[in-house]
Amino acid sequence: MAQPAREETINEVKEVFRIYLKENKHRITPERFMVLEEIYRADGHFDADDMYFRMKNSGSRVSRATVYNKLDLLVECGLVQKQQFGGNQSYYERGYSFQQHDHIICDECGAVLEFCDPRIHEIKMLMERLHDFKITGHSLHFFGHCNSPENCTRKSELNQKIRRATAERK
Repeated sequence: MAQPAREETINEVKEVFRIYLKENKHRITPERFMVLEEIYRADGHFDADDMYFRMKNSGSRVSRATVYNKLDLLVECGLVQKQQFGGNQSYYERGYSFQQHDHIICDECGAVLEFCDPRIHEIKMLMERLHDFKITGHSLHFFGHCNSPENCTRKSELNQKIRRATAERK
């Protein structure tokens, strides 16, 4: 799992975002930077609701719509990557200054494991040479099942999320 970003990385992404907003004539607002910082201080993958609850629980006064809208803007900017790990749910992860990696996803509990294998880079370079093509990125997802799903920590996180969503609807 990814570790929270270092302070210098957070300062870099804030500057990249500031430039992006200015060049694309978007308003520079504190809420946008609050979402950006929260993403880079967190670790691993998250969905929009995860981010909303994380920010709400830490005392930020931000709406769910703000989080969703800012995530879209950060994906557009390239500072956040949007992933689809099967199903309709979108997950996000930091996209700046992080090593290319791939994912193994459990179909049962939704656990996402990251891995990096240098052989994938070698395959990429071979495909570029064979097909006279410049590859600028890739996405590789393996799907399967945890060997011991009853021990999966992600399952308890999903149950907590369901309880929170149910409580919020009441």
